[in-house]
Amino acid sequence: MKPIPVRRILWVIAILIVLGLLMAGLARAQPVQVTDDRGRAVTLSRPPQRIVSLLPSLTETICALDQCHRLVGVDRYSNYPASVQKLPKVGGGLDPNIEAIVALRPDVVVMSVSSRAGERLEALGVKVVTLEPKTHADVQRVLGTMARLLGQPDDAARKVWRVIDAAVSAAAQSLAPEARNTRVYFEVSRGPYGAGESSFIGETLTRLGVKNIVPVSLGPFPRLNPEFVVRANPDLIMMGNRSMQNMVPYPGWDTIKAVREQRLCVYGPDDSDTVVRPGPRMAEAARLMAQCINDKMARKPQTANSPATRP
Repeated sequence: MKPIPVRRILWVIAILIVLGLLMAGLARAQPVQVTDDRGRAVTLSRPPQRIVSLLPSLTETICALDQCHRLVGVDRYSNYPASVQKLPKVGGGLDPNIEAIVALRPDVVVMSVSSRAGERLEALGVKVVTLEPKTHADVQRVLGTMARLLGQPDDAARKVWRVIDAAVSAAAQSLAPEARNTRVYFEVSRGPYGAGESSFIGETLTRLGVKNIVPVSLGPFPRLNPEFVVRANPDLIMMGNRSMQNMVPYPGWDTIKAVREQRLCVYGPDDSDTVVRPGPRMAEAARLMAQCINDKMARKPQTANSPATRP
């Protein structure tokens, strides 16, 4: 057999590359349709290339799907990953700067259902998708919806969720036996607003093997009477209040077992963002929460010089 000329091989390779690029281009040009959390079907002529995000968890979801480069603006609280800190800030999620958003010429704006900006933006011809994860199932669902919006394969979302789910399971396995069934109160913000059993934080606590003092019946993030926490008398308190105002004591809390025995985990701003956002960093959140529970509730090994072993 005669050898195939090198030039012909190069031509075949070039043709295959061109065909691949054309197919990728056609895939990007395909219309996309998603149903958001208002129950509205939103259709775009192609996957959006210019996105404004008004919710930190959605910002992080887009980046977890390796599409951070499509973001052209974010709300003032979106700060992870570090690259988004360089993007234009367009105000808060509830009170964004409409003019600043429009000036960025977004193909779509993603935001929470509770934002008041959606109708105003739509009246100006801007496409809006509202998504608001509150539970583990919501986070998984939002990952899938965002992947479809971005024109990404379904497996891209599944891979991210598998990492989250596996990390939460690993955090649960790391819990010391004596720390299991600890009665925990998690304060999300000053009020106090607690994380109930039905919230994504509550679901993580349940998977870790501890007891949440805020029952399902009170909702995901209820505002509580401080006396409720006093009566519940938790073994451990976690505080994810970014403003750190949670250091101001509530009346009567000095009688709570967790306070008396200094079993409190007060997360700083960075860790607080991690534990209170329902998104890809729930994996790290589970690790931080398990570490707190172990540090405060697991028995420490005694040394020869510890008071318990001295003669």
